[in-house]
Amino acid sequence: MKELDFLAIGDIVTDAFIELQDAEVHCDTDNENCLLSMRFGDKIPYKNVHVVAAVGNSPNASVSAARLGLKSAIMTHVGNDDFGKECINELQNRGVLTDFVTVENDKKTNYHYVLSFNAERTILIKHEDFTYDLKKQIGDTVPKWVYFSSVGENSMQYHHDIALWVKENNIKMAFQPGTFQISLGSEKLKDVYEASEIFFCNVEEAQKILEIDSQDVKELMLKIHELGPKIVSITDGPDGAYAYDSYNDEYWFHPIYPDPKPPVERTGAGDSFSSTFTVAIILGKSVAEALSWGPINSMNVVQHIGAQEGLQTRKNLEGFLANAPENYKPQKI
Repeated sequence: MKELDFLAIGDIVTDAFIELQDAEVHCDTDNENCLLSMRFGDKIPYKNVHVVAAVGNSPNASVSAARLGLKSAIMTHVGNDDFGKECINELQNRGVLTDFVTVENDKKTNYHYVLSFNAERTILIKHEDFTYDLKKQIGDTVPKWVYFSSVGENSMQYHHDIALWVKENNIKMAFQPGTFQISLGSEKLKDVYEASEIFFCNVEEAQKILEIDSQDVKELMLKIHELGPKIVSITDGPDGAYAYDSYNDEYWFHPIYPDPKPPVERTGAGDSFSSTFTVAIILGKSVAEALSWGPINSMNVVQHIGAQEGLQTRKNLEGFLANAPENYKPQKI
């Protein structure tokens, strides 16, 4: 464990994907504020259900890193139940070290319901109140990189402990905030932003964090950088991804990798991009090169149900890169 390349920190969950067939989506005139609608008080048929264990932002990242050849581990919590045992087994089967998984008695492993309709998803979530204790969990292990993402709402001290730990041990950290972390804004997590080497979010999340309405991605990246992260990447869905490299004072844009066929389910697209970008940086790639790696895994993940089945090996990813369309290149902006 002394030579650990990649330690993902964050909550784990089992997702039950329920593919709906009798539903409607209603949006406002700007195609925003969309609502999923089903008949109330009725029996509604569904197409199928697909249960995927050991997922979540950080578990997805740990599997991505393992599949790309890094020595990867996950620090997370499960309950002492069958779902928790299944999560641990699945992680091990996917090449992830589980030495830092804490099993808590009298707690339930997180279990979410994903309502899937027209390749989009609405997720019913509930996070167990686990006991976050970094010192007890990590011992004297010092990984080369940490990938920090979504944890429960009772974790404020955990955030501060992680920020201090990575600073004191010169650990590089990638931070991909989850919903709760985004809702906190930047001030409450000031030390986490300052301790981050790489930061990931999408355009809407950046606006929430910064509390501004700007659509200028360069402005959003620069303002996130001013909070501390040295490299900032912001995704914009089908419109591509951006990155700011403060070491070279360079702004980059990259188009998406074209989908071979319509997406099946979009869960995990962001996780696959962020984790693959991070692995590329760990392997010595430039920011521009990392931007070329990320969308390939995102493209393949959305061709499958769940966030991990489509994750590539390094050999396969490099094959996609070698056969990419002519315009699939980073562009300095």
